[in-house]
Parts: sequence; structure tokens; C-alpha cells
Amino acid sequence: MADQIAVNFAAIGHDNAVLATADHIKKFWDPRMKAQIFADDRSRLSPIAAAAIDKLAAGADPAPQTGATDFNEVDEVGHMDAG
Repeated sequence: MADQIAVNFAAIGHDNAVLATADHIKKFWDPRMKAQIFADDRSRLSPIAAAAIDKLAAGADPAPQTGATDFNEVDEVGHMDAG
């Protein structure tokens, strides 16, 4: 799943895709899923996904890189927060 997320963000460039993938995983993955991927062999992941997991494992707290994880303010009109 981490590789699929990374592929979706690859078009925004490697460094931004790493941060966007890390941001998505941090915000939306269940703690058990995160614990498992942190413990797994990252050599099987794509370079973007592996770098994102490395950042999260090191304690990074990436800012949103895309609108996909930047939620609307309360009562904001004209937008939606569906990812």
C-alpha cells in the first residue's frame, strides 16, 4: 500500500513525493499498520516509499504537501475535505 501511495505522489517530484507519502501514512494509517511497516524490510519498497518510512521512523512530522491531507477549516465554504 505504501508503494501505491508513493506512485500517486511521484509526479510532484521525488523529495515532495517522499514528504507527501510520509504525511499520508502518518495521518491515515492505523498505528498497527505503521508499526508493521516500520518493522518490515524496507528494501522491498520503492525508493519514495522507503524514504517516507525512514523519515517517519526517525520522528519526522511532515507538513502537508498536497491538498489531499490539508483539511478544511470549520465552516469553510466551497471546498471539500474528501481525500
